[in-house]
Formats: sequence, structure tokens, C-alpha cells
Amino acid sequence: MKLDGIRVLDLSLFLPGPYMTTVMADHGAEVIKLEPPSGEPVRNIGERAGGQSVWFRNTHRGKKSIVLDLKKPDQLAALHDIVRTVDVFVEAFRPGVADRLGFGPSAMTALNPRLVYCSISAFGQDGPLRDKPAHDLAVEALAGTLSTNLGQDGLPTHPNVPVADATASLLALSAVLMALLRREKTGSGDVIDMAMYDATLSWLPNATGAVLGADRAPDVKQVRQWGGGAFYNIYATKDGRHVVLGGSEHKFVENLLRALGRDDLVAGASGPPGPAHEPAKAFLRETFLTRTRDEWEAWFEGRDVCFAPLLDLHEAFHRPHAAARQMLVRDEDGNLHIGLPIKFRDEPGTLDPTLPALGEHTEAVVADARRRLGR
Repeated sequence: MKLDGIRVLDLSLFLPGPYMTTVMADHGAEVIKLEPPSGEPVRNIGERAGGQSVWFRNTHRGKKSIVLDLKKPDQLAALHDIVRTVDVFVEAFRPGVADRLGFGPSAMTALNPRLVYCSISAFGQDGPLRDKPAHDLAVEALAGTLSTNLGQDGLPTHPNVPVADATASLLALSAVLMALLRREKTGSGDVIDMAMYDATLSWLPNATGAVLGADRAPDVKQVRQWGGGAFYNIYATKDGRHVVLGGSEHKFVENLLRALGRDDLVAGASGPPGPAHEPAKAFLRETFLTRTRDEWEAWFEGRDVCFAPLLDLHEAFHRPHAAARQMLVRDEDGNLHIGLPIKFRDEPGTLDPTLPALGEHTEAVVADARRRLGR
């Protein structure tokens, strides 16, 4: 697999860091999770299946678990020995905490100059917000994305997808892989300062036209991706469910409105989002209410229109395409896992469903590090 031979020490908790290192484990990296004595919190959060939380199962499969009390000199020394033998170090403490506890970037890269040290935090290692505590929702609020997530009442609502967590995780993965690639040429690692805040701001190139081009906040309901366009919108159906039109290119507008006998609406619905789309929106709202969601899905079959039924999560994971893409995997014990989204032709990843008991690998990992160091 692509990351065979890469060793990762992960001190992060919850979602951004653990998700990133799960992707690495799925593709061959040896991931050693350093848990606090009380354990990774997500071991005990949310629904359980097969004796484990589903959240923990999908962020810690195939990893090793060690427990060290880093306030004790001998156990901090054991951590330092492990650091000397790994390629990647991941932490997600508030800025300054790792330094105070004896495993900050300067100290760790001094021990291992080839180390790629990745810090994931809410607001980064510097700036006026660096010490502010925050999880995903608060970061999205300060990054401005929450203001764009409006319900039908026009008020901000929960985004449900953890945008700040996910973007930081994926960009951190990209940064780690870039640093490992560069290390092949220079022999030196690097230090990564990954802020959830920065990641969230950076993922808005399609939504910052008003901000960067007109020096104002966007009028959310008039922006195409937030409901301003008739063909990039959500519509209720006869049975109280919903369908989505998800592509506003002229050919899709023309294909649907002509099939529905409303050529007169094509021009308005093909132009820029905003008031000109209102007649088409009104027609589509009325039209979609005449059939059930599943009837509309059948009607759209074979038509060249960006259409989708709005599925709940259970439906989405149990559709034939999810099965074909192996995005829902059942292990030998009958437990379900989210599949691997990265698919290589020649060296595909492997989902290892094994879950570590808390501290299960402490002695073995410490002994292995000392063996590698010739002690």
C-alpha cells in the first residue's frame, strides 16, 4: 500500500486528527494512538455496535493504542523514544500546551530531524484568537460560513456536516503528504500549523465573489449555491419528501423545462441567479408537489438533468451505488464500517476492522522503539 513503512504517532482526539490518521492507516501506515488514561473520548460517544461506539470504530480501526502519563519523567522519556522512530507526529492541543508538556515541535524535531510534526488547532499557533477554545460550530461562526447556512425561516441553522473539522483534516493530510514527499529530497521533516479556521476560509472560492469583488457580505438567498437559482435548489414533493435540482447549465434547464412544456421559462432560469429565477422556481415548486419523491425519481430516469432524490443518511448508505463503491463495508463480525473513499488501481487500501483496547500496545510499542534505537 502507498504508506507502507510510514509510522505515525497520533495524540489528537475527537475528529480532525483521528480521521486524518485513519485515512493513513487504511493505506498502510502504522498508526500509534496515544490516548489519555481515561481513553479517547469518542470511545463513549454516540450509538454503539459490536460493543464499540460507531464513531470510535470509524476513526480508530487498524490503529495501536498506548497510554502514557506524560507528567511522569520516565513515561515522557518513553514518548521521546517513540518519537525518534516515527515519521509523523500529530497533536491537537491548544497552542502552547504541547511545549509546556514537553513534546512541542522544537523539542520533537530536535529529537528527530526527519519528523513531520502536524499541529491541528481551532485558530492556529498565532493571531489574536489562538488561545480561544472552539470546536467546529464556533469556528464556522467566526469563519463566516455559518451565516450562509440559512433555514427556510432565513435564520442560521446547524450545518450538520462538520465543515471546519473535515476541511482541516483533509488539508492536514495533504500537508503531511507534501512534507513526506519533500523529505525524500531534503532528508528533513517540517512543522505544520493547520488551523480549522484557515481551512474553512480557504474552501470558499466559489462563494466569496461579493466579499472579494464588491466589498460586502453576500445576499445569501440570491446566490446560486444557496438557493438563488431555480436549478440549484430543493423542492418538496407530494409525500412530504424532497428532491434536488443540482445543475444550472443551460442544457439542463432546457431539457427539463421543455419536457414539462414551459419553454418560456428557459431564458430566465438560464441567466444569473436572483429575481429572474422566481417564475421558474414558482413553477417547479408547484410541479414537484404533484408526485411523490420516488415517482419523480422514476420520471427523471434517463433524462439528462442534474436531479437527485433527497435521501436520509440510512437511505444513502444502503443505495446500490454505495454498495458498488464499497462505501458500506461489513466485517466478519457483522459490524458496519464506512468504506475507503480513496481508491487506487495498483495499491488499494485495506480496511482493517481491528479496534485496540485502551493501552493494549503500550509495552510492545515502547519496547519496539527502544529496539529500533539499539537499546
